[in-house]
Amino acid sequence: MPPDRVHFFDTTLRDGEQSPGCSMTQHEKLQMAHALADLGVDILEAGFAISSDGDFAAIDTIAREVRGPVIASLARAKRGDIERAAQALERAEKSRIHIFLASSDLHLQYKLKISREEALEQTAASVALACTLADEVEFSPEDSTRTDPEFLCKIVSAAIESGATVVNLPDTVGYATPSDYAGMFRMIRERVPGTDRVILSAHTHDDLGLAVANSLAAIEAGARQVECTINGIGERAGNAAVEEIAAALHVRGDRYPMENRLNLSKMYSVSQLLAQMISFAPSPNKAVVGDNAFAHEAGIHQHGVLSNPLTYEIMTPSVFGIPANRLVLGKHSGRHALRSRLIELGYNLSAADLDIAYRAFTELADRKKAIYDQDLINLVAHHQRHEDLIHEEPAEKIK
Repeated sequence: MPPDRVHFFDTTLRDGEQSPGCSMTQHEKLQMAHALADLGVDILEAGFAISSDGDFAAIDTIAREVRGPVIASLARAKRGDIERAAQALERAEKSRIHIFLASSDLHLQYKLKISREEALEQTAASVALACTLADEVEFSPEDSTRTDPEFLCKIVSAAIESGATVVNLPDTVGYATPSDYAGMFRMIRERVPGTDRVILSAHTHDDLGLAVANSLAAIEAGARQVECTINGIGERAGNAAVEEIAAALHVRGDRYPMENRLNLSKMYSVSQLLAQMISFAPSPNKAVVGDNAFAHEAGIHQHGVLSNPLTYEIMTPSVFGIPANRLVLGKHSGRHALRSRLIELGYNLSAADLDIAYRAFTELADRKKAIYDQDLINLVAHHQRHEDLIHEEPAEKIK
């Protein structure tokens, strides 16, 4: 794999679906998998094969029908999990078994109730087994960011020595800051032999609102795979969002001069598809795909955007498949935005008439939270009747 390319590992169908309210039917998961393949994700984690018959069936169906991405299944460091994952992936064009085992003392003691030595043995044995059953093997020391650094180096080394092709360092509980996370990757690269032969991967959660920042910090520190979800869905506060990482790489190519194979023009449609399938859409202020991501209400901003969108937009909506920016008319809007919308509706007013219309508009905006096109049409029609506001007929009747 080229070192200057960032690989997108999409876990919408696995980690994302674990979020409350985000479960999908088998048909929906297949539909989403096809959409993700069209988007251009490199690896598609289709589920956790041993967790249920439904997950197994979904992975099996996706492995049979979806072409393009590597298809992955999650598995614990247990023979039964690994063999079940391999069965689900049998008909994949290219398969990956993604093994995870907790590495922090907190998880080892209270969750798994095993020693560090036992964890090392399980890592080596499970990775070696998976290497005989799949094209690629990824290993994740769960809770990496709260793991003793010396032991983290040992468990990563055991995975690499046993044949892992990808090593993921997950911030499982969203604990890290960008400097912490980047430092961990640098430490692993410096202290663990063989890291130059594997892809290092970042998997971050948004408990402190730092998931995307941490993923970008990991890329700067040498990670070449990012694990993320559409709309940032996932456990608790969610995972790093595919669209936000992709947007950062696109806009800040000066800082991140790496390639990726995402088709950005498909991003918005995939986001909308997911929103239709689960119980909620992205928050309106969600970056890139939220309803307000390219919306402007303040008059100064609207004037700037009408003159040149780059004044207040660092990226072009159409790049991500979003039709256009949106000028929201409200009490903060200015004359330029009102005039622009009235022209779109067929009313080209003189400067004097626009002043009269604008005063009426601001009075209305103080009373109504949302101003719709019909409100503007009624406003103009009212002044046409009572103040002879418009001297020319509208271009054509608005339907």
